[in-house]
Amino acid sequence: MNRSFFAGVGCSLASLVGLVMFVALFGDNVRRLFGASAEALTGAPAPQASKRLRTFGGQNSEFDEVQAVLAPPPVMAEAEMAFGGIEGGLGFANEPRSARAVVVKDDARKGGGGAEADATPSRAWFPETFLFEPLVVTDASGAATVPVRVPDRLTQWRVLALAHSRSGAQSGAVTSFTGTLPTYVDPVLPAFLRAGDAVRMPVQVMNTTDAAVEAPLKVEVPGALVEGGSRTVRVPARGSVVEYVTVRVATPGQVAVRATLGATDAVVRDFPVWSTGRPVVEARGGTLAAPRSLSLTGPVDAQPGSERVRVRVFPGGLGVLRSELLNASAREDAAGVGYSLLLAGRAPELLSALGETRSAEALKALSTPGQRLTAPVPPEPGEVDVESVRAGLMRATQRALRWSRAPDVATAALLAEGALAHPDNPVLARLGERLAAQVAAAQLPDGTCQGGNGWTLQRLLVATADCTRAVNAAAVTPEGKRRAAFFTARASGALERNRAHVKDGYTAAALLASGAVTGSLRDSLREQVRDAVQRRDEGAAFLPVEEGVVDAAGGTPTEAEATALAVLALEGDAKAPVVDLGAALLASYEPVNGWGNGRANRLALQAVVSLFREPLPSQVRVVLERDGQVITEGTFDAKALREVMSLEAAAPGSGGAHTWTVRAEPAVPGLGFALALSAAVPWTQQAQAGLELSVQVPSDAKVGQPSEVTLQASTPSGLPLVIRHGLPAGVQVDTASLEALVREGKVASWQSEDGAVTLRLHPRGPGEPFQARFRVIPTLAGTLQGGASSLMTLSRPDLVSYVPPATWAVR
Repeated sequence: MNRSFFAGVGCSLASLVGLVMFVALFGDNVRRLFGASAEALTGAPAPQASKRLRTFGGQNSEFDEVQAVLAPPPVMAEAEMAFGGIEGGLGFANEPRSARAVVVKDDARKGGGGAEADATPSRAWFPETFLFEPLVVTDASGAATVPVRVPDRLTQWRVLALAHSRSGAQSGAVTSFTGTLPTYVDPVLPAFLRAGDAVRMPVQVMNTTDAAVEAPLKVEVPGALVEGGSRTVRVPARGSVVEYVTVRVATPGQVAVRATLGATDAVVRDFPVWSTGRPVVEARGGTLAAPRSLSLTGPVDAQPGSERVRVRVFPGGLGVLRSELLNASAREDAAGVGYSLLLAGRAPELLSALGETRSAEALKALSTPGQRLTAPVPPEPGEVDVESVRAGLMRATQRALRWSRAPDVATAALLAEGALAHPDNPVLARLGERLAAQVAAAQLPDGTCQGGNGWTLQRLLVATADCTRAVNAAAVTPEGKRRAAFFTARASGALERNRAHVKDGYTAAALLASGAVTGSLRDSLREQVRDAVQRRDEGAAFLPVEEGVVDAAGGTPTEAEATALAVLALEGDAKAPVVDLGAALLASYEPVNGWGNGRANRLALQAVVSLFREPLPSQVRVVLERDGQVITEGTFDAKALREVMSLEAAAPGSGGAHTWTVRAEPAVPGLGFALALSAAVPWTQQAQAGLELSVQVPSDAKVGQPSEVTLQASTPSGLPLVIRHGLPAGVQVDTASLEALVREGKVASWQSEDGAVTLRLHPRGPGEPFQARFRVIPTLAGTLQGGASSLMTLSRPDLVSYVPPATWAVR
C-alpha cells in the first residue's frame, strides 16, 4: 500500500496518504539570532551537521537525526526519507528511523556564471519560501525522495513536515538548517526608488571566520551611476562592517545591483525604479481570430523611460474552465457558492467536450466527493488538480448548507441549480430539490416570481427569469418535469404580457436566457438585444447596462454579466456578433477574480465555454507590432492554460497616434487579448469640485529621526473623503501618530504601503477644514523624490485633487 509523506517527518504512520512539505525562511534577522556557521557552504566539503526533529501531537516518540551535507552555491538539495509502518492507525516507531537531506552542486543553475564570468558564482535567487509539496507518495517500503533546490539566501531555514493516514491520524515534525559562507556581502536595497533619486546604499560585509579578512569590495549597478563602488574593506574576526555607496538612478525600470567581495562571494539583487509622473493608460482588447490592428494615441509629453506596452493573452474555453475550477471555491457569498457547485457538477461534461485528457475516473471524481481514486496522480502542467477541486467542492457544500438553513426565494434560486448539478450526491440532490420546490411555490398567480415593496417591473421580470432557470434545473424526475412545465407556462405568459415594458437590452437578454420565451416573442427580444449591443474601436462587442437597470438582487449588473447574457440570448442567431461578444468576455477575465461575482461568473463561463469549445493548438506564437515593427513576442503554451500570458516591453517613441497590431500564429478564435499602452506625464497642481489639498513635507530630515508631514484640505461638507500621500523610498510612517489621529476623530482609518499612506476621513461639516500632522521616519539618506498626493471623494472617484510630488533631502 502506498503511503504519502512530507519530507522531514521522522514518524511512522500506518497507511499514510497525505503529507504536506513546507520550507520557509525565518528572515535575514535570524543570522543575528542563530549566528552563522563557518563550516556550511564552504569551498571544500564541510563536516556533516545534525539537527534533531521536533514533533507535533505525539508523546513518547523517538526520531532519528537529520543529516545535512551542504555544498557551495548554487546547490540542489535532495531530501530522502525512510518510514516504517506499524499497525493500529496513528503510532510512532519504537526504533528510530532514518531521515537524511543531501545537498549537491548544480552546475547548470541559471545565474551561477559561466566560463567567461567571474570565478565566484553569483547568488541571485532569493525566495521567502522555496518548497511546498502537498502530496509526497512513498514506495512500498515507506521511502520517498524529494529533490530540493536551496535558494541563495544566507539565513536560517525552517522545514515543516505534516503527514496523515487514510484513517485520519496525523503527525508532523520541524527541523531547520543554516546557509552561510565564511565571508559574504549583503547589499541593503530599498523596496523601490523613483527616477532622479540619489541614495546612500548600505552594503554589509560579514566575516564568520576566526581571522580578520581584507578583500576588495565592488558594487555595480548597470544603468545607474555609482559613486564609491570600488574599495578595499577590512573585516574583523567574527565581525562585520557597513560600507556606503551612492547610487543615482535616472530612468524608470528594473535595476540590478551586483556586489562582489573578492573571490569569496558575489550577489545580484534587483529593485524597481518608479516613474515620478502621473500614469496615463490607453487600453484595447479583442480576440486573435485574425490579426488585429488598433490605433492608440500616446501622450507627447511622456517622461523619458516611462512608455511601456503590455499585451495579455487569455486562454480559450478550456483554459478559463481550468482556471475557474482552481479559484471558484474561494467564494463565500450565496451567488458564489451556487456558482462553485454548478461549476464542479458540470466540470466532467465540459472538460470532456473541450478536450481534457484526464481519465474518465478522475473527471467523474470531480463531482463525486465520496468516490476515492484508486491511484491519485499529481496533475501535469495544465491539467486539472482533481484533489484540489474535490476539496473545494466540499467547502462549497458546507457553505451551501449554511446558506440554505432559512433561505429567501432569491437565495434559493441562486443555489438550486448548483446543488442539482450533483445527482449522485444525496445531500446536494435533496437540497437542490427542496430549493427548487421553494422557488416554484413562490410563483404568483400572474406568473411572476418574487417581488416586494419598492420593486420595479424591470427587476421583477429579471427575477422571474432567474426563478425559471432554477425550477427547470430540477426537471429530472416526473414530479420535477410537471412542476417545471407548469411554472414555465405561467412565467411565459407573464413575460409576454409585459413585453411592452422591456425597454433595455439587459432585461431582454435575461428573459431569453431563461428559456421561458419562444416564437415571435423570442425573435422580438433578440432583435432588441442585437440593437442594444455596442462596439469598441477594436471591434469587440459588449452589452451596456443602462442607468436604473438592476438584477434580481437589486444591484447594478456588471457589463460582463450583461455581455454574457447577450451571448446566451443570441446563441444560434446568425445575425448576432456572438464571437465579438465572447472576445469582450475573454479580455475582461481575471484569473483570480473571474468576472467579478458569482452571478457574472456563472453566466460568463457558460457563454465562453459555449463559444470557444475547440481546444487550442499545442503552441501559439503571439506578436505585437507598432507601425509594422516588432515590439515584443512570445509563445503561448497550451499546457499552461491556467496562466495568462503577459508580454511587456519598453515602448519609447509612442507619443501621438500609432498603429498597433496583435496577431497569433496560427490565428485562434478562442484566445482573447488586452493591450495597454502606459506612460507617465508631469504632474500639475489640480483642484476639482471644491477639493483642495496642500502638503508640507520636512525640509531637513535625518535618518532614524522622526519628522512631521502636514496635510491641509478644504472639502465639500457631508462627503467621506480619502487622502493618499506619496512617500519617498525608505520613509516609514510612525504608526503611533496615525493611531492618535484616529483616536482624536480626525481620521476614520489609515493604511500604509511602500511609498504611500492613505487616510480615510469622516464627512466634514459646512466650512469645516481638515488639518492633520503625522510622523515619518526616514531609513535611507540621499535626495529622494516623493510621490504625488491626492484628495478624492468615495462617491465620485473621478473627481480628484492632485498635489505634485516634492523632493526630500535626507541626511
